[in-house]
Amino acid sequence: MNTRMKPPEFDRSFQERFQELLIWRRDVRRFRHDPLDEAQIQRLVDIASLAPSVGNAQPWRFLSIKTPALRQALINNFETANSDALQDYSGEKAQLYAELKLSGLKDAPVLLAVFSETDPAEGHGLGRKTMAETLAYSTVNAIYTLWLAARAERIGVGWVSILDPDDVKTQLDVPEDWQFTALLCLGYPEEEHADPELVRHGWQGRDEKCRTILVR
Repeated sequence: MNTRMKPPEFDRSFQERFQELLIWRRDVRRFRHDPLDEAQIQRLVDIASLAPSVGNAQPWRFLSIKTPALRQALINNFETANSDALQDYSGEKAQLYAELKLSGLKDAPVLLAVFSETDPAEGHGLGRKTMAETLAYSTVNAIYTLWLAARAERIGVGWVSILDPDDVKTQLDVPEDWQFTALLCLGYPEEEHADPELVRHGWQGRDEKCRTILVR
């Protein structure tokens, strides 16, 4: 059914608030223990599912981790991967890396694992024959949409990437054709910052190259 409607007016005030939302969207690692209710999480997933996807395939799959043993397995996975990653650094960089808090897995009230189905029937293959990775890109779009929606509700999100993805799939017992994309920690932040934690703690500043538009 054609549901053509008059589009909304996004005035200058809205545009400025949207930029403010982007500035205050941070990767959160320090969480309060206040619980989030199921309706909040479902609302965020519903909003995330408004994200664009290749061929309208909607390949994202969300899994909520509630079992304490599974949470501990993921914490162990992170700690092993993090210890291994530390070996890639030396000197002051190694010391700084060791001091960084890189996950909120122990404290966040909600853990969401996000997967991308690698060959969904939805979309009928449109747009992904030559670039199958656009399915994973679509899932990342959904994650970022959820991230902004959460921030608008004062909920913090942290993306844990220091993990063995194959072990995550085994630990969570998901279908073989689900590709692990992200482990998200959700909850109310202990503290609020407009600058990224890695900037604040001296790991990496803003790089002007990413703002440069090249011309050919």
